[in-house]
Amino acid sequence: MIANLEQTFRWFGPSDPVSLQAIRQTGATGIVNALHHIKAGEEWSRGEIRQRKAIIEDAGLRWLVVESVNVHESIKTASAERDEYIEKYITSLKNLSAENIKTVCYNFMPVLDWTRTNLDFRLPNGASALRYHAPAVAAFDLYILEREGAFREFTQQQQQDAKTYLDGLNTEEKTQLINNVLAGLPGTKDVYTIGQFKEHLKKYAQTDAKALKENLAYFLKAVIPSAAKVGIKMCIHPDDPPFPILGLPRVVSTEQDLDDLVNAVPSPSNGLTFCTGSLGARGDNDLPGMVERLGRHIHFLHLRNVQREDDGSFYEADHLGGSTDMYAVMKAIILEQKKRQASGREDVAIPMRPDHGHKILDDFNYDTYPGYSISGRMKGLAELRGLELGIKRSMQP
Repeated sequence: MIANLEQTFRWFGPSDPVSLQAIRQTGATGIVNALHHIKAGEEWSRGEIRQRKAIIEDAGLRWLVVESVNVHESIKTASAERDEYIEKYITSLKNLSAENIKTVCYNFMPVLDWTRTNLDFRLPNGASALRYHAPAVAAFDLYILEREGAFREFTQQQQQDAKTYLDGLNTEEKTQLINNVLAGLPGTKDVYTIGQFKEHLKKYAQTDAKALKENLAYFLKAVIPSAAKVGIKMCIHPDDPPFPILGLPRVVSTEQDLDDLVNAVPSPSNGLTFCTGSLGARGDNDLPGMVERLGRHIHFLHLRNVQREDDGSFYEADHLGGSTDMYAVMKAIILEQKKRQASGREDVAIPMRPDHGHKILDDFNYDTYPGYSISGRMKGLAELRGLELGIKRSMQP
Protein backbone atom coordinates (compact mmCIF):
# COMPACT_ATOMS: atom_id res chain seq x y z
CA MET A 1 0.00 0.00 0.00
CA ILE A 2 1.31 3.45 -0.88
CA ALA A 3 1.84 5.77 2.08
CA ASN A 4 -0.96 8.22 2.73
CA LEU A 5 -0.45 11.88 1.94
CA GLU A 6 0.60 13.71 5.11
CA GLN A 7 -2.55 15.50 6.28
CA THR A 8 -1.82 19.03 7.47
CA PHE A 9 -3.71 22.15 8.52
CA ARG A 10 -2.61 25.74 8.26
CA TRP A 11 -2.43 27.51 11.61
CA PHE A 12 -1.68 31.22 11.96
CA GLY A 13 -0.12 31.06 15.42
CA PRO A 14 -1.27 31.76 18.97
CA SER A 15 -3.67 34.53 17.87
CA ASP A 16 -5.54 32.21 15.49
CA PRO A 17 -9.14 31.61 16.68
CA VAL A 18 -8.70 28.03 15.43
CA SER A 19 -6.84 26.21 18.19
CA LEU A 20 -4.28 23.45 17.77
CA GLN A 21 -6.53 21.22 19.87
CA ALA A 22 -9.35 21.72 17.37
CA ILE A 23 -7.01 21.01 14.45
CA ARG A 24 -5.89 17.76 16.06
CA GLN A 25 -9.50 16.60 16.18
CA THR A 26 -9.81 16.95 12.39
CA GLY A 27 -7.38 14.06 11.91
CA ALA A 28 -4.55 16.26 10.65
CA THR A 29 -1.15 15.37 12.07
CA GLY A 30 0.98 18.18 10.67
CA ILE A 31 0.91 21.96 11.00
CA VAL A 32 1.67 24.53 8.32
CA ASN A 33 2.81 27.69 10.07
CA ALA A 34 4.92 30.82 9.79
CA LEU A 35 6.29 33.51 12.10
CA HIS A 36 3.97 36.21 10.85
CA HIS A 37 5.03 38.63 13.58
CA ILE A 38 8.48 38.90 11.97
CA LYS A 39 8.51 41.40 9.10
CA ALA A 40 9.23 40.15 5.59
CA GLY A 41 12.95 40.19 4.97
CA GLU A 42 14.03 39.92 8.59
CA GLU A 43 15.84 36.86 9.92
CA TRP A 44 14.03 34.11 11.79
CA SER A 45 16.14 33.25 14.83
CA ARG A 46 16.51 29.72 16.13
CA GLY A 47 14.99 30.87 19.40
CA GLU A 48 11.80 32.14 17.73
CA ILE A 49 11.54 28.98 15.62
CA ARG A 50 12.14 26.71 18.61
CA GLN A 51 9.52 28.53 20.68
CA ARG A 52 6.82 28.15 18.01
CA LYS A 53 7.78 24.53 17.33
CA ALA A 54 7.43 23.70 21.05
CA ILE A 55 3.90 25.12 21.14
CA ILE A 56 2.91 22.92 18.20
CA GLU A 57 4.54 19.80 19.57
CA ASP A 58 3.02 20.32 23.03
CA ALA A 59 -0.36 20.02 21.30
CA GLY A 60 0.62 16.62 19.88
CA LEU A 61 1.28 17.86 16.34
CA ARG A 62 4.34 18.44 14.15
CA TRP A 63 5.45 21.60 12.35
CA LEU A 64 5.94 20.08 8.90
CA VAL A 65 5.82 23.02 6.49
CA VAL A 66 6.64 26.71 6.73
CA GLU A 67 4.16 28.88 4.86
CA SER A 68 5.69 31.25 4.18
CA VAL A 69 9.15 32.68 4.57
CA ASN A 70 8.12 35.78 2.65
CA VAL A 71 10.40 37.25 0.01
CA HIS A 72 11.16 40.94 0.53
CA GLU A 73 9.91 43.31 -2.17
CA SER A 74 13.49 44.50 -2.77
CA ILE A 75 14.32 41.05 -4.14
CA LYS A 76 11.32 41.09 -6.45
CA THR A 77 12.15 44.53 -7.84
CA ALA A 78 15.96 44.02 -7.92
CA SER A 79 16.57 46.98 -5.63
CA ALA A 80 20.07 47.81 -4.47
CA GLU A 81 19.64 46.05 -1.13
CA ARG A 82 18.35 42.74 -2.52
CA ASP A 83 21.57 40.83 -1.77
CA GLU A 84 21.34 41.89 1.86
CA TYR A 85 17.81 40.50 2.09
CA ILE A 86 18.82 37.31 0.29
CA GLU A 87 21.52 36.72 2.90
CA LYS A 88 18.94 37.16 5.66
CA TYR A 89 16.65 34.73 3.86
CA ILE A 90 19.42 32.13 3.70
CA THR A 91 20.07 32.58 7.44
CA SER A 92 16.39 31.90 8.14
CA LEU A 93 16.56 28.71 6.07
CA LYS A 94 19.65 27.53 7.96
CA ASN A 95 17.94 28.19 11.28
CA LEU A 96 14.82 26.29 10.21
CA SER A 97 16.92 23.35 9.10
CA ALA A 98 18.78 23.37 12.42
CA GLU A 99 15.38 22.90 14.11
CA ASN A 100 14.55 20.07 11.68
CA ILE A 101 11.92 21.96 9.68
CA LYS A 102 12.78 21.17 6.08
CA THR A 103 9.92 22.25 3.77
CA VAL A 104 9.52 25.94 2.99
CA CYS A 105 6.70 27.37 0.89
CA TYR A 106 7.10 30.88 -0.53
CA ASN A 107 5.70 33.00 -3.34
CA PHE A 108 6.94 35.66 -5.74
CA MET A 109 3.74 37.67 -6.15
CA PRO A 110 4.24 41.45 -6.20
CA VAL A 111 2.78 43.37 -3.23
CA LEU A 112 -0.33 41.23 -2.53
CA ASP A 113 -0.28 37.52 -1.70
CA TRP A 114 -3.79 36.91 -3.02
CA THR A 115 -6.72 38.95 -4.26
CA ARG A 116 -10.46 38.51 -3.69
CA THR A 117 -13.33 40.97 -4.03
CA ASN A 118 -15.83 39.23 -1.74
CA LEU A 119 -14.86 37.52 1.50
CA ASP A 120 -18.44 36.53 2.31
CA PHE A 121 -19.96 35.22 -0.93
CA ARG A 122 -23.06 33.25 0.03
CA LEU A 123 -23.70 29.95 -1.71
CA PRO A 124 -27.22 28.56 -2.22
CA ASN A 125 -26.88 26.42 0.94
CA GLY A 126 -25.96 29.46 3.06
CA ALA A 127 -22.25 28.67 3.32
CA SER A 128 -19.82 31.55 2.94
CA ALA A 129 -17.04 31.42 0.33
CA LEU A 130 -14.34 33.67 -1.13
CA ARG A 131 -14.95 35.16 -4.57
CA TYR A 132 -12.96 36.95 -7.25
CA HIS A 133 -15.40 39.03 -9.32
CA ALA A 134 -13.67 40.32 -12.46
CA PRO A 135 -15.96 43.37 -13.01
CA ALA A 136 -15.33 44.41 -9.40
CA VAL A 137 -11.55 44.27 -9.88
CA ALA A 138 -11.88 46.28 -13.10
CA ALA A 139 -14.09 48.82 -11.32
CA PHE A 140 -11.52 49.20 -8.57
CA ASP A 141 -8.64 49.50 -11.03
CA LEU A 142 -10.32 51.94 -13.42
CA TYR A 143 -12.45 54.18 -11.23
CA ILE A 144 -11.14 53.92 -7.66
CA LEU A 145 -7.41 53.33 -8.01
CA GLU A 146 -7.46 55.27 -11.32
CA ARG A 147 -4.27 53.55 -12.39
CA GLU A 148 -2.52 55.20 -15.31
CA GLY A 149 -2.88 53.15 -18.48
CA ALA A 150 -5.54 50.85 -17.02
CA PHE A 151 -8.13 51.66 -19.69
CA ARG A 152 -5.82 50.21 -22.36
CA GLU A 153 -5.97 46.84 -20.60
CA PHE A 154 -9.75 46.40 -20.63
CA THR A 155 -12.16 46.00 -23.54
CA GLN A 156 -15.05 48.43 -24.00
CA GLN A 157 -17.41 45.76 -22.68
CA GLN A 158 -15.28 45.18 -19.59
CA GLN A 159 -15.14 48.92 -18.95
CA GLN A 160 -18.92 49.16 -19.28
CA ASP A 161 -19.48 46.17 -16.97
CA ALA A 162 -17.11 47.70 -14.43
CA LYS A 163 -18.93 51.05 -14.49
CA THR A 164 -22.30 49.35 -14.15
CA TYR A 165 -21.01 47.36 -11.18
CA LEU A 166 -19.54 50.43 -9.49
CA ASP A 167 -22.69 52.49 -10.00
CA GLY A 168 -24.62 49.80 -8.13
CA LEU A 169 -22.51 50.17 -4.95
CA ASN A 170 -23.27 52.43 -2.03
CA THR A 171 -20.49 54.18 -0.06
CA GLU A 172 -20.17 51.35 2.46
CA GLU A 173 -19.95 48.73 -0.27
CA LYS A 174 -17.25 50.71 -2.10
CA THR A 175 -15.21 50.87 1.10
CA GLN A 176 -15.63 47.13 1.58
CA LEU A 177 -14.46 46.48 -1.99
CA ILE A 178 -11.32 48.56 -1.39
CA ASN A 179 -10.59 46.73 1.86
CA ASN A 180 -11.10 43.32 0.26
CA VAL A 181 -8.89 43.99 -2.75
CA LEU A 182 -6.10 45.56 -0.70
CA ALA A 183 -6.03 42.79 1.89
CA GLY A 184 -4.15 39.62 1.02
CA LEU A 185 -1.34 40.00 3.54
CA PRO A 186 -0.80 36.56 5.16
CA GLY A 187 -1.40 36.12 8.86
CA THR A 188 -2.69 39.65 9.34
CA LYS A 189 -5.86 41.63 8.83
CA ASP A 190 -3.93 44.75 7.84
CA VAL A 191 -5.07 46.47 4.65
CA TYR A 192 -3.11 48.87 2.43
CA THR A 193 -4.49 52.34 1.85
CA ILE A 194 -4.92 53.52 -1.75
CA GLY A 195 -1.93 55.83 -1.27
CA GLN A 196 0.30 53.04 0.07
CA PHE A 197 -0.68 50.75 -2.76
CA LYS A 198 0.08 53.40 -5.38
CA GLU A 199 3.56 53.80 -3.89
CA HIS A 200 4.11 50.07 -4.26
CA LEU A 201 2.97 50.24 -7.89
CA LYS A 202 5.57 52.92 -8.56
CA LYS A 203 8.28 50.52 -7.40
CA TYR A 204 7.16 48.07 -10.09
CA ALA A 205 7.00 50.67 -12.87
CA GLN A 206 10.14 49.22 -14.49
CA THR A 207 9.43 45.59 -13.59
CA ASP A 208 7.46 43.74 -16.24
CA ALA A 209 6.93 39.96 -16.38
CA LYS A 210 10.28 39.38 -18.10
CA ALA A 211 12.15 41.35 -15.46
CA LEU A 212 10.23 39.73 -12.60
CA LYS A 213 11.06 36.27 -13.93
CA GLU A 214 14.73 37.27 -14.17
CA ASN A 215 14.60 38.53 -10.57
CA LEU A 216 13.08 35.22 -9.48
CA ALA A 217 15.87 33.32 -11.23
CA TYR A 218 18.45 35.55 -9.50
CA PHE A 219 16.87 34.74 -6.13
CA LEU A 220 16.84 31.02 -6.85
CA LYS A 221 20.46 30.94 -8.01
CA ALA A 222 21.46 32.61 -4.76
CA VAL A 223 19.25 30.64 -2.38
CA ILE A 224 18.85 27.10 -3.72
CA PRO A 225 22.52 25.99 -3.31
CA SER A 226 22.41 27.03 0.36
CA ALA A 227 19.01 25.36 0.84
CA ALA A 228 20.34 22.15 -0.69
CA LYS A 229 23.33 22.11 1.67
CA VAL A 230 21.06 22.10 4.73
CA GLY A 231 18.39 19.80 3.27
CA ILE A 232 15.67 22.42 2.80
CA LYS A 233 13.08 21.85 0.09
CA MET A 234 11.85 25.15 -1.32
CA CYS A 235 8.42 25.03 -2.97
CA ILE A 236 7.01 28.09 -4.70
CA HIS A 237 3.30 28.83 -4.53
CA PRO A 238 1.54 29.77 -7.79
CA ASP A 239 0.11 33.23 -8.35
CA ASP A 240 -3.37 33.85 -6.97
CA PRO A 241 -5.07 34.72 -9.24
CA PRO A 242 -2.85 33.32 -12.00
CA PHE A 243 -2.95 36.32 -14.32
CA PRO A 244 -1.80 39.97 -14.19
CA ILE A 245 -3.94 42.33 -12.13
CA LEU A 246 -3.76 46.02 -11.14
CA GLY A 247 -0.75 46.55 -13.36
CA LEU A 248 1.30 43.91 -11.54
CA PRO A 249 2.97 41.09 -13.49
CA ARG A 250 2.59 37.38 -12.81
CA VAL A 251 5.29 34.77 -13.51
CA VAL A 252 4.13 31.61 -11.68
CA SER A 253 0.78 31.01 -13.36
CA THR A 254 1.15 28.39 -16.11
CA GLU A 255 2.86 25.08 -16.76
CA GLN A 256 5.50 26.90 -18.80
CA ASP A 257 6.17 29.19 -15.85
CA LEU A 258 6.62 26.22 -13.52
CA ASP A 259 8.84 24.43 -16.02
CA ASP A 260 10.99 27.54 -16.43
CA LEU A 261 11.31 27.85 -12.68
CA VAL A 262 12.48 24.32 -11.91
CA ASN A 263 14.90 24.45 -14.83
CA ALA A 264 16.35 27.81 -13.77
CA VAL A 265 18.23 26.01 -10.98
CA PRO A 266 17.85 22.23 -11.32
CA SER A 267 17.90 20.80 -7.81
CA PRO A 268 15.71 18.66 -5.56
CA SER A 269 15.58 21.76 -3.34
CA ASN A 270 13.97 23.85 -6.09
CA GLY A 271 10.40 22.61 -6.13
CA LEU A 272 6.72 23.45 -6.26
CA THR A 273 3.69 23.95 -4.08
CA PHE A 274 0.96 22.55 -6.30
CA CYS A 275 -2.15 24.62 -5.55
CA THR A 276 -5.14 23.32 -7.46
CA GLY A 277 -7.16 26.42 -6.60
CA SER A 278 -4.69 28.99 -7.87
CA LEU A 279 -3.74 27.05 -10.99
CA GLY A 280 -7.36 25.95 -11.49
CA ALA A 281 -8.54 29.54 -11.89
CA ARG A 282 -7.13 29.37 -15.45
CA GLY A 283 -9.11 27.14 -17.78
CA ASP A 284 -6.03 26.53 -19.96
CA ASN A 285 -4.10 24.84 -17.13
CA ASP A 286 -4.25 21.03 -17.42
CA LEU A 287 -3.87 20.18 -13.74
CA PRO A 288 -3.71 16.35 -13.93
CA GLY A 289 -1.24 16.64 -16.82
CA MET A 290 0.85 19.13 -14.84
CA VAL A 291 1.09 16.66 -11.96
CA GLU A 292 2.09 13.92 -14.39
CA ARG A 293 4.80 16.03 -16.04
CA LEU A 294 6.05 18.05 -13.07
CA GLY A 295 5.16 15.74 -10.20
CA ARG A 296 8.73 14.92 -9.22
CA HIS A 297 9.20 18.58 -8.26
CA ILE A 298 6.11 18.80 -6.01
CA HIS A 299 6.98 19.12 -2.31
CA PHE A 300 3.65 20.41 -0.98
CA LEU A 301 0.00 20.19 -2.01
CA HIS A 302 -2.79 22.75 -1.60
CA LEU A 303 -5.99 20.99 -2.60
CA ARG A 304 -9.03 23.18 -3.19
CA ASN A 305 -11.42 23.85 -6.02
CA VAL A 306 -12.75 26.95 -7.72
CA GLN A 307 -15.75 27.42 -9.97
CA ARG A 308 -14.71 29.46 -12.99
CA GLU A 309 -17.15 31.86 -14.65
CA ASP A 310 -17.18 33.07 -18.27
CA ASP A 311 -16.00 36.62 -17.52
CA GLY A 312 -12.84 35.58 -15.64
CA SER A 313 -14.50 35.52 -12.23
CA PHE A 314 -14.33 32.52 -9.90
CA TYR A 315 -15.37 31.49 -6.42
CA GLU A 316 -14.23 28.84 -3.97
CA ALA A 317 -16.30 25.71 -4.57
CA ASP A 318 -16.58 22.46 -2.62
CA HIS A 319 -13.27 20.60 -2.58
CA LEU A 320 -14.68 17.88 -4.82
CA GLY A 321 -16.84 20.27 -6.86
CA GLY A 322 -15.95 23.22 -9.03
CA SER A 323 -14.18 23.36 -12.37
CA THR A 324 -11.24 21.10 -11.50
CA ASP A 325 -11.57 17.33 -11.76
CA MET A 326 -10.21 16.55 -8.30
CA TYR A 327 -10.50 12.82 -8.90
CA ALA A 328 -8.14 13.09 -11.87
CA VAL A 329 -5.76 15.32 -9.92
CA MET A 330 -5.68 12.98 -6.92
CA LYS A 331 -5.13 9.96 -9.14
CA ALA A 332 -2.20 11.71 -10.82
CA ILE A 333 -0.75 12.52 -7.38
CA ILE A 334 -1.06 8.89 -6.30
CA LEU A 335 0.65 7.72 -9.49
CA GLU A 336 3.47 10.15 -8.67
CA GLN A 337 3.66 8.60 -5.21
CA LYS A 338 4.00 5.17 -6.81
CA LYS A 339 6.90 6.42 -8.94
CA ARG A 340 8.61 7.81 -5.85
CA GLN A 341 8.14 4.61 -3.93
CA ALA A 342 9.48 2.51 -6.80
CA SER A 343 12.57 4.70 -7.15
CA GLY A 344 13.32 4.66 -3.43
CA ARG A 345 12.53 8.30 -2.70
CA GLU A 346 11.82 9.05 0.94
CA ASP A 347 9.26 11.80 0.28
CA VAL A 348 6.33 9.58 -0.71
CA ALA A 349 3.97 10.99 1.94
CA ILE A 350 3.71 14.45 0.38
CA PRO A 351 2.31 17.06 2.83
CA MET A 352 -1.20 18.04 1.78
CA ARG A 353 -3.59 20.55 3.24
CA PRO A 354 -7.22 21.37 2.47
CA ASP A 355 -7.23 24.98 1.40
CA HIS A 356 -9.80 27.79 1.65
CA GLY A 357 -12.71 26.05 3.30
CA HIS A 358 -16.20 27.49 3.36
CA LYS A 359 -17.65 28.96 6.51
CA ILE A 360 -20.30 26.50 7.65
CA LEU A 361 -22.07 25.53 10.85
CA ASP A 362 -20.31 26.96 13.91
CA ASP A 363 -17.66 28.74 11.80
CA PHE A 364 -19.85 31.85 11.72
CA ASN A 365 -19.24 32.32 15.45
CA TYR A 366 -15.50 32.85 14.95
CA ASP A 367 -13.58 35.69 13.30
CA THR A 368 -11.13 33.50 11.41
CA TYR A 369 -8.79 34.52 8.61
CA PRO A 370 -10.60 34.51 5.23
CA GLY A 371 -10.78 30.95 3.92
CA TYR A 372 -9.46 29.38 7.12
CA SER A 373 -12.51 28.30 9.09
CA ILE A 374 -12.23 25.04 11.02
CA SER A 375 -15.39 23.15 10.03
CA GLY A 376 -15.21 24.07 6.35
CA ARG A 377 -11.63 22.89 6.06
CA MET A 378 -12.38 19.75 8.09
CA LYS A 379 -15.15 18.94 5.61
CA GLY A 380 -12.67 19.41 2.76
CA LEU A 381 -10.06 17.26 4.49
CA ALA A 382 -12.58 14.47 5.05
CA GLU A 383 -13.59 14.53 1.37
CA LEU A 384 -9.98 14.50 0.17
CA ARG A 385 -9.04 11.76 2.63
CA GLY A 386 -11.88 9.60 1.38
CA LEU A 387 -11.06 10.29 -2.26
CA GLU A 388 -7.42 9.33 -1.71
CA LEU A 389 -8.35 6.12 0.09
CA GLY A 390 -10.90 5.12 -2.55
CA ILE A 391 -8.47 5.60 -5.43
CA LYS A 392 -5.67 3.73 -3.65
CA ARG A 393 -7.95 0.81 -2.79
CA SER A 394 -9.15 0.65 -6.41
CA MET A 395 -5.53 0.33 -7.57
CA GLN A 396 -4.81 -2.70 -5.43
CA PRO A 397 -4.67 -6.01 -7.30
